[in-house]
Amino acid sequence: MYSDKVMDHFFNPRNVGMIQDADGVGIAGNPVCGDLLKLFIKVKDDVIEDIKFQTLGCGAAIATSSMVTEMVKGKTLEEAKTVTNQAVAQALGGLPPVKMHCSNLAADAVHKAIEDYEGKRSGKKSRESLFKGEGSEAEAGIRGGREAAAYDEHHHHEIPEEED
Repeated sequence: MYSDKVMDHFFNPRNVGMIQDADGVGIAGNPVCGDLLKLFIKVKDDVIEDIKFQTLGCGAAIATSSMVTEMVKGKTLEEAKTVTNQAVAQALGGLPPVKMHCSNLAADAVHKAIEDYEGKRSGKKSRESLFKGEGSEAEAGIRGGREAAAYDEHHHHEIPEEED
């Protein structure tokens, strides 16, 4: 079902962790399956000098997160922007069709981390604040989905859910 490369990146993931003073932070999640990826980049002279990730998810989500860090580390921001979900899946020797969304998370998180970095340089608010401090904003940023929308712990009151 999974290629040897997928299994290798799952059992021996590369670049796991977080960068405390990250230049850019990208967050990608899939509320249907519950996978969540946080990706941190350190940039010097428009080159991704360091990259780390934290993933909560299945083996394919972990493997694609690991693989994408190897694909973009040492690349220019422009080169990293061209990474696609298909390229991540191909680099791993393919993924089962039902797991292709995992490669979307990896590529999306890279693109969002770059957007965050570029936004900081132009004075926009960083996504990094989602990982600092306490309270509902930080928790909602990490939890996401209906759980965060249904209950606001900071204000201690129920938030009505929208009718479907």
